[in-house]
Formats: sequence, structure tokens, C-alpha cells
Amino acid sequence: MINSKDLKPSDLARADEQLVVITTEELMPLPAPYDKPGMEPDFVPVKDAWREKYCTSLDGFVGIDTLTRPQSKEEEEEFVRKFLSGLEKLFSDANSGMLQPLNLTMEYCAKCDTCSAACHIYEGSGNNELYRPIFRIEALRKLYKKYFTTSGKLLGGFVGADLEATWESIARLGESAYRCNLCRRCAQTCPLGLDNGIMAKEIRKIFSMEMGIAPTPIHKKGSENQLKTGSSTGMTKPVFLDNIQFLEEEIEENYGMKIKFPIDKKGADVLLIHNAGEYNAWPENPMAFAMLFEAAGVNWTLSSEMMGYDSVNYGIWYDDAQAKKIALGQIKAANDLGVRRIVQGECGHAHKAGALVADRMTPGSNKVPVESFFPMLRDIVMSGAIKFDPSRNNFPVTLHDPCNVVRQMGIVMPQREVLQKLAPQFREMTPHGVDNYCCGGGSGFAIMHSFNFGDFRNKISARKKFAQILNAFPDTMEDPSIVKYVCAPCSNCKGTIRDILEYYEATEKYNVQYAGLIELVVNAMVDLKKPFFEFLQEE
Repeated sequence: MINSKDLKPSDLARADEQLVVITTEELMPLPAPYDKPGMEPDFVPVKDAWREKYCTSLDGFVGIDTLTRPQSKEEEEEFVRKFLSGLEKLFSDANSGMLQPLNLTMEYCAKCDTCSAACHIYEGSGNNELYRPIFRIEALRKLYKKYFTTSGKLLGGFVGADLEATWESIARLGESAYRCNLCRRCAQTCPLGLDNGIMAKEIRKIFSMEMGIAPTPIHKKGSENQLKTGSSTGMTKPVFLDNIQFLEEEIEENYGMKIKFPIDKKGADVLLIHNAGEYNAWPENPMAFAMLFEAAGVNWTLSSEMMGYDSVNYGIWYDDAQAKKIALGQIKAANDLGVRRIVQGECGHAHKAGALVADRMTPGSNKVPVESFFPMLRDIVMSGAIKFDPSRNNFPVTLHDPCNVVRQMGIVMPQREVLQKLAPQFREMTPHGVDNYCCGGGSGFAIMHSFNFGDFRNKISARKKFAQILNAFPDTMEDPSIVKYVCAPCSNCKGTIRDILEYYEATEKYNVQYAGLIELVVNAMVDLKKPFFEFLQEE
């Protein structure tokens, strides 16, 4: 093990059992009340069995649970061969038009460290060199130079080609690609317009598309499950229809409103697609959508067909082939219904996958326009068609900006206009908007629970977000009698925020609540006879 401050990308090939050991004392300090002794849980120790089978030699965490150590020299050689083959293919424009930004990032980094100052993981870790955004890209650059450039082959270390391709170095590089949330805050701040986030994703793609290695939660339980059953959750059509019936009964029983969810309605104006995780983990979200759409007279529908009821597309994080299959399935479901537009519900990565990535991956397809729900919600709220009572939301509210909606798509103001109208005690996080920090669960981390990876998410990648949440309520944070609401209009972000609030017992100790934006809107509807939120009903 070496001091993290002395760590260099070429050290990925070192024989150390573990390059760096992360301790709680090294992490970025948390603000009050978590600045007191005893408020920070310890890391889960690395088990010997994990070391023997998986790549724990980077930092002790296991992100890729399918990356297992070779059982023979032949297996190791094949592993290295596949990686180098994928690396060579990456720079032969295998990405269909993405070669220019990849080359720019590889060739023109000035090592100015602007990206490091922007990275929530680097800062959360206490400025550990391993998590500096350029660290893994410099390692990739060294490998490419060594094996695919004349200067690297002839001059080696004199031109920076000083990283040997071994199982250990490549496996560590693969793990390091899953120490990045792909939030692209680094790209936003880079003075040269380089994109370390894209490069991290390309490393993931080499592992998945060329080597058949990807984390089980996002691949086998995610993409493969969705292509097989229609949903990343494994929710089949009969289960989906049962869930809808349950939600209808819940709305009538709890709020006295008899609403029939429109299913497979031909020619509707809007096909609403939810992250299917909402039906299982946060059923209040699709209930709130139905209640608002009913009150606003929206001509909408849900699809019960294969690929039509789950907006998730995990492939955009690690595998273009998987992403394209899912995108085509979602486009077909919309076309079959003849809807005028697809509207994405509260899921950040579904916004990007459906509106941007699918458009690039499926040129020439008969596509239905894909829109975000946020401008539509703003228009409904501002139209005056529904009466609202903002005093029903008269408790401190702050807004988390999902990276894929705000920073990467520029949808900044609609959700704020809604909160300014319906949440009297709304306050911004610092920073906010396009400058906000990732929740820490982006790019799959929210659902990656293998071994001790939850520790990395809760204590490091989500650390900056937890600090932002605490700092948003300085006057009321330690008063459990006051509800403090984190508005997180993204299923993936809600999952992470739920986990960090549970991990630090912030809801139990300080009454920090979380949910989406649509729930706040419905809670303020005058026609609602009781609070929509359970935590308000209990008061």
C-alpha cells in the first residue's frame, strides 16, 4: 500500500494487495450535526474471500461482481487480449461518430486540475489521488500509447507509455471506471471542453461489449431482465396490470377519488412512461401523476406492452448494444399506440436515454417525440385550471437537481417555478442548477449493492450531496419537530437519497423526508381532502 498522495496511474500495475485504504478520518468533514463524534458509521472491512476471488486491490471496494480472478495463465492472457482488442477498436470510431471527443480528451488534457475541483467524489474522499477524474484517463492513455503508438512501443516511459497491461492493472482500471458517476460536472468545467465522464463510460463499454464483464445489478438484473420481461425490475405485463389496479384502489380508499388509469389508449396525446421502480418502491409517484392528469384533463395513457411500461435503460451507463435494443423497443411501443408524444416521468437517466441517447442510436427510425414532464407540469400548475393551496406545503423544502435532466439536458427552471409557487419555504442548495452535485447514485451506483459497494456510495460518492442537504436546513436541521423535505424528482436519485438518509439515520433523528416533485404538487391541490404525504398525516 502506498500513500494516496503519492499514487500515480502507472501504479495500477503494482503488486500491492491494495493500492489505497480509505479511512473515515480522511473523508471530507460533514457539517453539523454530523460533525460530532460517533455520528459516522465505520467502513465494512474487506473480507479475505473477496480478495481471493475479486479485484479488491484498487481501494478495497468491489463494484464489478462479475470481474473474477483468472484460474490459469491462459485465462489471464485472454483477458488482456480482449481488453487491448477493445481499446484498439474504441479508437477506430467504433462509437459511430464519437471519435472526435474521445481523441480530444486523450490528446489535449492540460492537467490543470479544474476537473478535480469540480468532482464530488474526489472532494468527498478527502482529495484522494485515486479519485481524481484524470487518474483513470491517464492510465488509459498510458496503455494506448504503449500498445498502439509507434512512440510508445519504441520509447516507453520516455513518452508516458509506462503502464503494463496485466490482469491486475486492467482489472483495477475497470473498477476505477465504477468510481465515477458519469455526472460530467468535470466536462462542464473543463476549459478545453474535454470529457472525462465519457472516457469512464468507454472503459465500462470495453469491459461489457468486448469482455462480457459488467455489474450484475445493471446488466443481468437490469438490461437483460428488461429485454426478457419488459422491465428492469422483472415486472411482467400481468404484474404491471395488477399494480395499476392496486394503485386505483389505493387512491379511492385513501383520497376518495375514483380514477381509472388509461391503459393502451390508442391515439392519446401523451404516453407517460415511468421508471418501473416507482411502482415497487414509491407507488405514491404514479398515483400522484394519475391524480394530477385527471384533474388537469390530460389525454394520456400508459402502455402495457413489452418495453412500454418501464422507461429505464441501464445500457446507457455501460453498453451501447443493450441501450439500443431497449430504445428501439420503447419507440415501437409508442408507435404501436399512435400517441402524439412520449413524456418521461421523474427519472433522470430515462430522460437522457429516451430523448438524447436513443435519438443518436436510432437514426432514421420512425420516432415519436420524447419530452420531459417538467415543462408540462409547470404549464399545468401555471394554467389556473387546478386550484392549489401552497400553505399545505409550508415546511422547509430544498431541490436536488438530477444530473441527466439539469446539467446534461438544460431543464433548469420549470421545476423551480413550480416550487416557488407551491412551496413557501423553498430554498436552493448551494450550488444548484447546472452546478449542483450528483446524488452519488448516478450511472448505476444507486442499485449496486454487491459486497461493500454500498459503503463507497453512502460514505464517498454521496457525501457531497448529504452535506448539501444538511446545509440547506441550517436553521431547522436539529429540530425533529420540523419536517425538512428533499425534493428529488428522479427515481435513481431518490433511491440514493433514501439510502443515505437511512445510513445516517437522518429521517429518524431529524425528520428529513424525501420524495419527488409531483407529490408536492398534488399535496397542494385544494380538492384533496387530506395530506398526500404520510409524514404529514401522522402529525
